Amino acid sequence: MPLSNSQYDEIFRKYDEKQLASQHQLERRTKDVYARIPALKEIDDAIATCSVEQARRLLDGDEAALATLREKLSDYRRQKEQLLQEHGLTSDYLKPVYHCPDCRDTGYVNGRRCHCFEQAAINLVYTQSNLKEILERENFSTFSFDYYSADDINPATGRSSLETAKDAVAKCHDFIDHFDSTFSNLYLYGDTGIGKTFLSNCIAKELLDRGHSVIYFTAFQLFDILSKGVFKRDEEALLSHRNIFDCDLLIIDDLGTELSNSFTTSQLFLCINERILRQKSTIISTNLGMNQLADIYSERVLSRISSNYTLLKLFGADIRILKRNR
Repeated sequence: MPLSNSQYDEIFRKYDEKQLASQHQLERRTKDVYARIPALKEIDDAIATCSVEQARRLLDGDEAALATLREKLSDYRRQKEQLLQEHGLTSDYLKPVYHCPDCRDTGYVNGRRCHCFEQAAINLVYTQSNLKEILERENFSTFSFDYYSADDINPATGRSSLETAKDAVAKCHDFIDHFDSTFSNLYLYGDTGIGKTFLSNCIAKELLDRGHSVIYFTAFQLFDILSKGVFKRDEEALLSHRNIFDCDLLIIDDLGTELSNSFTTSQLFLCINERILRQKSTIISTNLGMNQLADIYSERVLSRISSNYTLLKLFGADIRILKRNR
């Protein structure tokens, strides 16, 4: 994701803060453990002395020095782990604790940007920190089937609101579990207030936690950015164009609530078609059924969605109203 120098510096200031906090935590732990378990400090001192001695021997031409060092260090590590466990501590208690163990809070893995850097860039560019707060409230651990009735039957399918919701959740989990191996998209539709956005947020939380880049837009926000890139040649919007097409998961929420016209129709087709070609997954949530989708956005858009998306229709009572009445 392209960034300005100031944006790049801002991200790395946060990495520096994380590394410094981790270093201070490790120093506090080490000081505390040395006071509680003096034998640990003796082992660490022995490790330092041994390393220096073996380095000197290696410089003097002793070819066995490296193997000897490895053997001694392995023995010292076992002694440390045993002491820690005897005192109720984990074997890695005296190792740095990283926010991202993959890059160790450096932002890079093997010279390439880490997934945590990519998501940090997305959060910065799109000011999506509020999304993280939402995902703390709206995720699978807080999802409840209590708002779906077993007595509310859809005459078209013969299935209850509860059965339909359980099936939708199962398919959402399947989408997540096979995200890395199988290209797929979801089209969540149905009446207002039945959990479509909530389910989208559940998926977003799971994939963010697994290191994937996720961009969330309402339909209005998406078309606003696309219009700035096309008509105003806005530099940040032009960068957003590429990110919209390249992120691992794009969520378009409330499709159909924006002011629809020939521009939005053409841009929606461009967006979903381009992401299909790039094998990048998309979730669309909307009140629009298939016929309405075709009427507003054209048969071309309907064709792409019906042939490349898993359609999940939810129905039931408005959950927002049910919550207010409880």
